[in-house]
Amino acid sequence: MKQSHNNVRSLKGMLSFLLLLFLTGCWSSNEIEEKALSVGLALDEGKESKIEKELKEQGGGYNQTEKITMTYQFVNPQGTGSESKGGGSQQKPYLNITETGDSIHQMSREFSLRSSLPMFSPHLKVIVISEDLVRKYSLEQLLDQFLRDNEVRPSCLVFISSGRANETMESKESGEIPAFRLIGISDNEDRTTRILPPMSLAKLEGKMQSGSSFLLQNVISTNGEVKFSGAAVITGKTKKLLGFLNEEELDGLTWITGKGKGGLVKNFDKETNQPIIYEVKSMKSKITPRIKGNNISFDVKIESEGRLSENWVVSGETSEKEFLKSAEKAAEEEVKQLVNNVIEKMQKDYQVDVAGFGNRLRIEHPKVWEKVKKDWDQTFSEVPIEYNVKLTIMDYGASSFKK
Repeated sequence: MKQSHNNVRSLKGMLSFLLLLFLTGCWSSNEIEEKALSVGLALDEGKESKIEKELKEQGGGYNQTEKITMTYQFVNPQGTGSESKGGGSQQKPYLNITETGDSIHQMSREFSLRSSLPMFSPHLKVIVISEDLVRKYSLEQLLDQFLRDNEVRPSCLVFISSGRANETMESKESGEIPAFRLIGISDNEDRTTRILPPMSLAKLEGKMQSGSSFLLQNVISTNGEVKFSGAAVITGKTKKLLGFLNEEELDGLTWITGKGKGGLVKNFDKETNQPIIYEVKSMKSKITPRIKGNNISFDVKIESEGRLSENWVVSGETSEKEFLKSAEKAAEEEVKQLVNNVIEKMQKDYQVDVAGFGNRLRIEHPKVWEKVKKDWDQTFSEVPIEYNVKLTIMDYGASSFKK
């Protein structure tokens, strides 16, 4: 019996020792406070900052051409502290540092000459590229280093800015980190049809390799404020910026793809010119390619269920059923107009397919696709497209029907 107790004690001691081994932590770990944690990045046309010029005058320059100005955004741990002793406002929770050059990798390493903390980029959340830069250079050139570097996670989101990209990395809101703000706005895609599904580096690489034209979310900024406004059109052949879809055109494209998670349709009553708002609860779309000899055409069937969320019209003698049918019809006509406008923009103005028509053709008629894929954007610009829109109002909220 005594020997049995001794064995139990020995077993407990061995287990305790093994547990201690697992609790020792990581021998090779580095404290996060000892690194410069980068969370955002802006790429603009080359334009040296005042500080860069002054450092260069003192011998701090190196062999480079001013192709790109790169602005890294770092988390500032001191910015989350209390107010200063003098009663002044606390520091910003972020710090932006700019470097100008012609190599993304070299500019990143130049930061090591200006900061005591080594840059740490696995938590990089967003990359914003300015309109001017992506008109001049392809996305393949601009993003090559990030796609090769396994330190930057492939989940990092990519945006285009129709102004200076570094302005999207500024905020006048106390305690706000601009890179996180962009991520937060991107999460609002269930509230509006005017936000694209997030485009990560991983998804973007696939888009570029496909050779098809595609869209990136556009961001505009002013005085520390930002807004998602339409989308940038990237051509499949050059991977450069062709132009933009405005907010309503992006709205129409979302109806074509059926990828909207929520949103509104505003139309105006013909008799009173008062607004009626249809709120999207569900949306689906089916793009069907039609082949007849050498001719290609498409049918688009769009369906949605929603609710009457706001009504400024006093219906008078109109019955509830009649009014709701009239409201459905008006909302359908508005969606048709949105769809028609963006199809014209794609086919006539830009001559590119960014709505996925070619992808449906590839899936359903692969042999036909093989014949036309090389010059698909040009072919698409001449393809007939018919569309049907059916919206159903399921309810009109908690309010009683307005007479």
